[in-house]
Amino acid sequence: MGATKQLLPFGGTTLLENVLNNLRRSQVRGIVVVLGSSAEEIRKQVPLDDVRVVINEAYREGMGTSLRQGISAIDPESDAALVVLADQPLVQQGTIDCLIEQYRQHKPEIVIPMYRGFRGNPVLLDRSVFPELRSLTGDIGCRAIFGTHAANILRVPVDDIGVLLDVDTKADLERLAQAQNDRGAALLEAADLEGRDDSWPQLVVVGSDPVAKALVQFASLLHFTVTIVDPLLRLGEVPGAHRIVHVLEFSRLPAAIETYVVVASRGRFDEEAVEQALHAGAAYVALMANKRRAREIRDSLQVRGMAEKKLARLRAPAGLDIGAERPEEIALSVMAEIVAERERRRSGSGGKTG
Repeated sequence: MGATKQLLPFGGTTLLENVLNNLRRSQVRGIVVVLGSSAEEIRKQVPLDDVRVVINEAYREGMGTSLRQGISAIDPESDAALVVLADQPLVQQGTIDCLIEQYRQHKPEIVIPMYRGFRGNPVLLDRSVFPELRSLTGDIGCRAIFGTHAANILRVPVDDIGVLLDVDTKADLERLAQAQNDRGAALLEAADLEGRDDSWPQLVVVGSDPVAKALVQFASLLHFTVTIVDPLLRLGEVPGAHRIVHVLEFSRLPAAIETYVVVASRGRFDEEAVEQALHAGAAYVALMANKRRAREIRDSLQVRGMAEKKLARLRAPAGLDIGAERPEEIALSVMAEIVAERERRRSGSGGKTG
C-alpha cells in the first residue's frame, strides 16, 4: 500500500478506528488488538485505551502467528471469540450482533457470515477450537481448521456486503468508498448477448484472479457464452465476459445446452461454489487449487453428505498437464480440458450439438 494500512484515511478517521468503533457499539464484551508491523506508530495515532493490545513480534512469519497471539490473550471466561480483520471497516454492527446471537442460539463451533452465498468475515469461533488456533503457524488463518469442523459450521446469511470487502490494494480502498453508496447493486449484469440462446455452451467462472480473466478470453474466442460469478466485479472490468452474476446461487444461471464451471476464487468461496456446481449437474466442474486444498474440500463436502459419485466428478487440480506455470498457460490447460470433455460428450451422444 505504500503506507501503514491500518492508518489509511476512511470515513473521517482511519481504517482501524472504523473497525474498532463498530465493535465498541456491538455486543462484543472485550476487544484484543494484535499489532505487528508499525505497532508504535499505530499506538500513537489510534485511541486504544479501552482495548487490550498484544504485540506480535513474529508477524513476519504470517497471519497465523497474529491469530495465535490474539486467541491466547482472550479472557478465560469468554465462551467464544470473533476474529475481526483490521481492514474491513464496512462490517455493520448489526452483522456482528447477528453472528453473536446465532452462536448463542445454536452453539456451533464456527459461525460464518454469508452475503448472497459468498463466504465473508468476521468469523466467530467457539472456545472448543481455541487449541487448534494456538497451534497455527505461517501465513494461514481460521480457514485452516474449517475442514475438521465441517459438520458444526453455521453459515448465517447477512445483508451486508462489508463482510466481503477488505483492503489489499489502493483499488480496494476506492472500491470500499464506492460500496458505501452501492449496497443495492444489481444481482446480474449482461451485455453482448445478441444472437445467443441456450444452444451455446456456457462457461461459468467463479472468481476474478488472473487465471479466471485469461479463461474468459479463451472461452470467448471459442464461442462460449461466458458468465462470471463474483460479488464485486462490474461487467466492463473483464473484457470478453457476457454476464456478471453477483450472487453465488447456480439456480440463477441462465439455461445453456452445456455448462462448464471453473472455480478460481483463491479459497474465498471455493467450497460453496464447488458444492453448488456439483449439485447443479454441470458437465464439468474444476477447482483451481493445490491438492491439499482440493482434498480439504472433498472431505468437507463428504462430511456434509455429498455422495462420493458426485465428488468424483470434481477436477482438481484443474487442467491438462502441459507444464503450465503462468496464468495464461494455466488457463490454456483448463480450456483444453474443457474442449476435450465437450468433444467426448458430443461423440458419446452420437452427433454434434451446439
